[in-house]
This record gives sequence, structure tokens and C-alpha cells, in this order.
Amino acid sequence: MDGFTHLELLPVNEHPFDGSWGYQPTGLYAPTRRFGTRDDFRYFINAAHAAGLNVILDWVPGHFPSDEFSLAEFDGTHLYEHSDPREGYHQDWNTLIYNYGRREVSNYLVGNALYWMERFGIDALRVDAVASMIYRDYSRKEGEWIPNEFGGRENLEAIEFLRNTNRIIGEQVPGAVSMAEESTDFSGVTRPPETGGLGFWYKWNLGWMHDTLDYMKLDPVYRQYHHDKLTFGMLYNHTENFVLPLSHDEVVHGKKSILDRMPGDAWQKFANLRAYYGWMWAFPGKKLLFMGNEFAQGREWNHDASLDWHLLEGGDNWHHGVQRLVRDLNHTYRHHKALHELDFDAYGFEWLVVDDNERSGTDFCTP
Repeated sequence: MDGFTHLELLPVNEHPFDGSWGYQPTGLYAPTRRFGTRDDFRYFINAAHAAGLNVILDWVPGHFPSDEFSLAEFDGTHLYEHSDPREGYHQDWNTLIYNYGRREVSNYLVGNALYWMERFGIDALRVDAVASMIYRDYSRKEGEWIPNEFGGRENLEAIEFLRNTNRIIGEQVPGAVSMAEESTDFSGVTRPPETGGLGFWYKWNLGWMHDTLDYMKLDPVYRQYHHDKLTFGMLYNHTENFVLPLSHDEVVHGKKSILDRMPGDAWQKFANLRAYYGWMWAFPGKKLLFMGNEFAQGREWNHDASLDWHLLEGGDNWHHGVQRLVRDLNHTYRHHKALHELDFDAYGFEWLVVDDNERSGTDFCTP
């Protein structure tokens, strides 16, 4: 075992377009036939549990395809979506936005969250594109959106839907959790609904991810001028319960693989990647690696092809070394409470040296 505790799946609900990776679902209650039957999926979840892995499912309640065989104008009217495209059409993805203010629509989605957990044994939901749900002006210019009843930009119905979903998950499925992919500084994503939060257990720390990758891609001689990208995350680290993600979005669309973003020749790229993983495991927050990162896949992810498993064939090489490093980091992380027990407590981290930019150095302790 490589010491992982959880397995996160991209959306497995039925979807018409392979290139959407499941993020444009038409059948929220149907595991896609691409991988087998519902019983096959249930067997897969049970096998993961037997191997000591909890299963996280990417869940997409933010939008749905406009195809006529989907929910669009389901009964001849705008039943699931808003009739006004300024509220009901997502121009980035050519999809439709749920009308969360309709009780039947909200119940349909809440029921779906429970469906995956209660019928299949999913342990956690990662909710996709939360920012696009909670802001009416998300990716829209002036005049392309309608303010809420108080004149603001927040989608109050979507916010209440998320709070209600998380509240019901906590009540109906003890031990289950949810996490948000939320790309803004919306306050209280992981605070309880009763105190004004959205009620998620965790939030992806996309700011940490962008800053640290921007830092690591620099030639080391220039990093002293960007030292803040390495340390800035601690200024807000305890405002939410964070997950540090190196996700699928970071290894596609010309961004290169994580390995290939590192500077220098092949030896230097691997050395930089190993150093980056060491920093990631030491930094407060739960860790997430997209498949292939655990053995330093050199190419971008291609959903039409397998991972480059051949890199692990033959004799010992640098890819094996990264794989062993990740295994050892996982075991060290799990067996030393100081690395994880106080992730979300300000008393769990203290800088000793934070500003040694000339040597690109930091020192910290975990009391």
C-alpha cells in the first residue's frame, strides 16, 4: 500500500460527452454504463473500502447540459432551469443552471446527494464549481446578470440550497463529509450553516495551489524575489478547513504535467518535484494528488488514453523514486500526529523563520 486514505472519483453519473469528463451530467441518478452496471459500481466501492480506502465522489449540482434529452424544458416548460438566460444559462459551458428556489428542484438535488451515499456507500462528496453557483455575476459582464432581491450579486437560493444539503448530509449520513471547489474568498465556506456558513467540511485551497506552482516553476535563482508565494498561504490558512489540491485541472489544456512545470533538466525537474511534495506534506491541510502525480507522469493527462504506466516498467528509475517518496510521505504523515492533528487550529503551526528569501528558506514548527 502507498499509504493513501481516500480515493476521489471524477463524476460517474451518466453524461453524453466523453470530453466533459462527467462534469456535464444528464443522468444524476445513473452511474455511467461506460464502466459497467450499478452493481459493478457498488462492488467497486466495497472493494475500495475493503482495501482501507474511503471514496469521494465529484458531484455536479451546479449545471446540466442543454441537450433536449436532458432536463432542459423537461415538460415543455422551464421546469428545472430559470426561464431567463441571465439566470438560467451558463455561457462558459453552454449549460443550464438549476432554479434552486423551486423546492422540487432543490429536493431532486438533495435526494441525489443522499442517493450516492446511502445506495452506494460513497463517503464524501466534492462539490464542483461552487463559485459559479453562489454568484449571479459569475463570468458575466454588466447587464448579463440579474441582482438578487436585495440588489446584491449573491445567488441566495443557491447558498440556501448548499446549506440545506450539507445540513441534511450531516443529519442523515453520520460520518459523511462534503468539500467545496470554491475559487473565491467567499467567507465561511466551512463554517456551520447556523453561524452563516455554507456548512462544508472542507474547501479546496486553490490559492495555495496557484501560488506554490507559480513559485516552483521559477528558476531557483529568481525565487528569492517571489518568496511570498511560498509563505502567503499561512495568512489565511485558518479561515477555512483546507485541502491542498493538485487536481485534474492542473494537468490539462496546455498547463503541462506537474513534473514538466519544474525548471531545469530532467534531474533538476525530479529534484524540484520531490522538494515540492515535501513542502506540500508539511504544510497544514489535507493533501490531494491527481492520478499520475504519485509517480511523476511526464505528459499532460489525456482522457482518451491510459496513464504512462510503462514509466514504472523495467529497472529502478526516477519515477520509482517519486513513487517511494509519496509512499513514505504518506506513512510519515499518518503516523506523526503533529503533521495533521491541528491542521485547522492556529496553534498547530508557528513560523520560526519566514523571511529568509535570499536562501529561499523557511523554518516552522508544529507544537
